[in-house]
Amino acid sequence: MPLHRRAYSRVTTAKACRIPCCQYDVAFIAWREHSIKALETTLDPLVHFLGPAGVLVIWVGPHERTPNQKLRLALGRLGFRIEAGTTCEKGVVVAARRIEASPFSQAA
Repeated sequence: MPLHRRAYSRVTTAKACRIPCCQYDVAFIAWREHSIKALETTLDPLVHFLGPAGVLVIWVGPHERTPNQKLRLALGRLGFRIEAGTTCEKGVVVAARRIEASPFSQAA
């Protein structure tokens, strides 16, 4: 795997690990070709691989017009909230965490 050659020894893919058991801290998704709705369908089983404090990092290519609101809504339906993000000419990147694991959702 290319990431293993770059010293990321504890990296795998959902394809290589088919049992969703909350074992990963981060999931990185590079979304190039499909709609946000198709991304949501892909994320639905993937989020079960993330631990309770797991973070989704999603890059959406420039093909998708105005991805921010659509992405925010899709992640919200999956129980995630965007915590950080940036936009550039090559797309949008966001980091999202489970709503119940977010420090902002804790009662004071």
